[in-house]
Amino acid sequence: MVRIMSPHRNGNLSVMPLQEFVLDGFGGGPQTQALLFALFLVLYLVDVLGNLTMIVVIMLDARLHSPMYFFLKNLSFLDLCYSSVIYPKTLTDLLSSSKVITLGGCATQFFFISLLLTTEGFLLAVMAYDRFMAICSPLRYPISMCPLVCARLMLSCYCGGCLNSILQTSFTFSLPFCSSNHIDHFLCDVPPLLKLACADTTINELVMFSICGLIIVGTTLVVLTSYGYITVTILRMRSGGGRHKLLSTCGSHLTAVSLFYGTVFVMYAQPGAVESVEQGNVVSVFYTLVIPMLNPLVYSLRNKEVKDALRRLRQKHTAT
Repeated sequence: MVRIMSPHRNGNLSVMPLQEFVLDGFGGGPQTQALLFALFLVLYLVDVLGNLTMIVVIMLDARLHSPMYFFLKNLSFLDLCYSSVIYPKTLTDLLSSSKVITLGGCATQFFFISLLLTTEGFLLAVMAYDRFMAICSPLRYPISMCPLVCARLMLSCYCGGCLNSILQTSFTFSLPFCSSNHIDHFLCDVPPLLKLACADTTINELVMFSICGLIIVGTTLVVLTSYGYITVTILRMRSGGGRHKLLSTCGSHLTAVSLFYGTVFVMYAQPGAVESVEQGNVVSVFYTLVIPMLNPLVYSLRNKEVKDALRRLRQKHTAT
């Protein structure tokens, strides 16, 4: 059980069960809070609308029933979920003087953020492997990336995310917390929670750095290796139109990968990440709200098949 240490009148510390945290979140007066509420609400609605649109379009258009769009649909689902784990609570806190979150609520939010974020990291690597198989081994692609294989790869992503989430949650919430239950963040995350611990957090920081570093390095190697082979294959192509189409499709994925891994590395996988809590709010907003909002735009604006599917759905809706 997570505990909080409280001083007796004689100066000694006693251990009491911790029932709740306070998310200090963003500073500023009522006007600043109202401005942030309006900004986050707009971004969150765009995020929800964009990702739901991608999911619906892929489900309804038979021409998009391929491995690439199966994974893209799951990417939109993950983006939608982990924004929704965070921002309804954040929006409520921005309008409230009480920013309390229960111990169970904090642990639950922490678990799902870790689960969904890690799963997305694995999924981006799987999407790179899918593009490698489609471009470099087109004859074997229908067999090597059949629906059963795609489902297993997706399940593996979730299992890897769940394992990391269980480890991170158990290590973090087994710590005793002391002197304050105020989290210097707008969500329950590792760095600000470790700041509140009154025990030695060296092992926790080492676990966070090692696991996140291993996941980022491993998945990045998969992405770089896949796109290394893809680049060689594209350069050997004689058709300029085919080369442009492949570059457009791969460019969308590389953009999503760069945005995701860059911000996650800054937040979790660099030495001293726990010490940079002040920057955590800005970075967290970027990877939990801005990137999920941008992903549907990146894939739809740079992908002719998605744009064609959107056009066909509009025409069908207009005709009815």
